[in-house]
Amino acid sequence: MMLFGLTDTGAVRQDNQDSYAIRELSQQLAVAVVCDGMGGAQAGNVASAVAVEAFADAVEEACLAGPPGSGPDRQALLDQACRKANRVVFELSEREPGYHGMGTTLVGALIQPGQLSLANIGDSRAYLLQGGGIRQITQDHSLVQAMVARGELTREQARVHPKKNLITRALGVEAEVEADFFQVTAQSGDRLLLCSDGLSNVLPDSELLELCREGQLEECCRRLMARTLELGAPDNVSIVMAQL
Repeated sequence: MMLFGLTDTGAVRQDNQDSYAIRELSQQLAVAVVCDGMGGAQAGNVASAVAVEAFADAVEEACLAGPPGSGPDRQALLDQACRKANRVVFELSEREPGYHGMGTTLVGALIQPGQLSLANIGDSRAYLLQGGGIRQITQDHSLVQAMVARGELTREQARVHPKKNLITRALGVEAEVEADFFQVTAQSGDRLLLCSDGLSNVLPDSELLELCREGQLEECCRRLMARTLELGAPDNVSIVMAQL
């Protein structure tokens, strides 16, 4: 198992409100998470950083006795990690006036040989590179995704829509939040890509595939970042990749 990640402020923003974490819990088990914060002043930075740590800590603690053995167990573990991260961010926002209303997206993965278990809230994404192709695993919680689902926009139109950044679900904004969960069977050599919308709003799936299907993970991540910056990178960009 190989893992790599990086984040960048981008070419326009002054602050980086993205955060990510990668933890190898054993040779056969890892957790990875990307969060994209929102909120005035430094609140978005705080929300994403707090959520990343709370989520990764919860997963690591739950796996101390060994990896979960079944799909329902893996989902329950990720659900509890999301709930903990939501609670920590929400309680901090209630306690500190400067952080009121802050929130963050979250896409997280429990990575095991042959098995990927994922959770997402908001519009940060997970992609699987497998068999020479790429597919988006998660579904955005966003206004434009709802329009795509209703047949009002194509995926490419949604990617450049002026309201593409309006999300319909975020972690930490309310006392409870519902995450979506996904179980994916993976093979040796498959690659997982987690990213904030600073990447997916700039590069189409075809270019994501072209830039990260070959080479070492670090090389792939740096190519993706360089291309996004070359195209103007209007938002913060975070990229995490894992290879089974």
